[in-house]
Amino acid sequence: MKREITTLAIAVLALSGAYAQQPDYKPMDDVNKVVDLTLDSLEKVKTARPVAGSSRRGSNPVLFLVGNSTMRTGTKGNGDNGQWGWGFYEPKYFDETKITVENQALGGTSSRTFYRQLWPDVKKGIRPGDYVIIELGHNDNGPFDSGRCRATIKGTSATDSLVVTLKEGPNKGKTETVYSYGEYMRRFIRETRALGAHPILMSLTPRKRQAEAAGGAWQPVRVADNFGGWAREIAREMDVPFVDLNAISADKYDKMSSWKLNYHFYLDNIHTSKFGAEHNARCAAEGLMACDHPELAPLKAMMTNLSLPTTGVKREKGKPVVFITGDSTVKNTDRDSTGMWGWGSQAWRIFDEEKITYINCAQAGRSCRTFIREGRWEKVYNDLHEGDFVLIQFGHNDIGELHRGKHRGEIPGTRDTSCVSRVVLKDEAYNEVVYSFGWYLKKMIDDCREKGATPILVSLTPRNEWAGGRIERRNDTYGRWYREVAEETGCELVDLHNITADALDGIGQEATKDYYRGDHTHTSLRGARLNAIDIAIGLRRNGGPLAKYLQR
Repeated sequence: MKREITTLAIAVLALSGAYAQQPDYKPMDDVNKVVDLTLDSLEKVKTARPVAGSSRRGSNPVLFLVGNSTMRTGTKGNGDNGQWGWGFYEPKYFDETKITVENQALGGTSSRTFYRQLWPDVKKGIRPGDYVIIELGHNDNGPFDSGRCRATIKGTSATDSLVVTLKEGPNKGKTETVYSYGEYMRRFIRETRALGAHPILMSLTPRKRQAEAAGGAWQPVRVADNFGGWAREIAREMDVPFVDLNAISADKYDKMSSWKLNYHFYLDNIHTSKFGAEHNARCAAEGLMACDHPELAPLKAMMTNLSLPTTGVKREKGKPVVFITGDSTVKNTDRDSTGMWGWGSQAWRIFDEEKITYINCAQAGRSCRTFIREGRWEKVYNDLHEGDFVLIQFGHNDIGELHRGKHRGEIPGTRDTSCVSRVVLKDEAYNEVVYSFGWYLKKMIDDCREKGATPILVSLTPRNEWAGGRIERRNDTYGRWYREVAEETGCELVDLHNITADALDGIGQEATKDYYRGDHTHTSLRGARLNAIDIAIGLRRNGGPLAKYLQR
């Protein structure tokens, strides 16, 4: 009798599916082809990531970031391989006196592995009133039970599941139930709400791909049709805020050149450079501010720095603007008649102010690298309108060391090459990708054209050093690099270096001393006037579009 009951029970279980054969789910392909071994050293990782909630100030809320390497790249997340996640830059957009941003993301994680291995510790730090941004999916692919054992079931089903025995990794031999991507999102949401906090779903950051034709243009990849669509579906179902980071970011990428899109990534097609990480961080912040879900109102009240930084130029209707960039030979103290002057102070002598406005954005001591690093170029870029002009002149400070001193030197030449440098300054230490001198010039040229402005290269001023009765020429280094970039990009070049050098050769070595102050590089008021006039001479010789705005 007992045997008959047991047999009957097994039959019932079989009909109910409890003993049925496991469904044959096909895991998602690993389209990224990126090997991220972060989780293979989980103990080391735990020492690098912040203890959940440790950033909290008093009773202020915390914004927790839950994601993968696009949010926090590498074990330490410090850019030591040239890659950065956008979570590193997200604190910029929040008032730290009201809320702190804590990047709990980790490279190599899928929604499944983050939920299983890291989420329990994150939950320990979450308090009522906190916010949790969840942006996962890049790694929800590959095998279910081998390799990284991180794949999830496609879609948003709440009932689909798969029991697997892990064949590799620290949990080898153990069984695990695998759910759909959408079900993991539901679990993050439910458990966040159970702690009194507010969940926010975001779609993935875009990848990049090259057009099929050999050497084709780089294009952003939108993934809204799978993970983005699934995240949106769950957000609607669970009534949580959703930010389509993928679309916001990709829409901006569409306006960029292929060359610019390419350098927003580093080493591969998914992980971002500093440029790309900053881009995605702003997109995430703008997406939060634009989201009309009522649950975000308190969070938006704690946001800051959404306005783009600008030069503050005062535009006049109908007049284009000439933005002048450079170093101390362009902008100096410019006030003592016996002191040092930059030629930008004399722009009023050459431009017709009835037709055009000019602003001198140069800064002493800067190279291309530091002018961009300090955000000075970003202000110019944000202010550019169609029809504007930008004069670009650097070189005197670009010859410095890459890895020491003021960390303003660049790789010699014009190739699109780079290296990672450890920058150690008085108040901070960080990793920075350093490019060639020509690369920085090409970036500025490309940025100008993106906005419909006209870039004009101006070669560096000559130094007051003489040999064989002639003032120095650097036509085999910086002069040549300016010419190479001009030829490669088709950008107008005013060869101030040689125009002024020719003029000073005619003046003579002894009389030239009156054109410099303090050293062999910085000019007097007289020297600044000469350089400004020589720029006008060069513009007229070229016959380019800016020439018509010169004084007659």
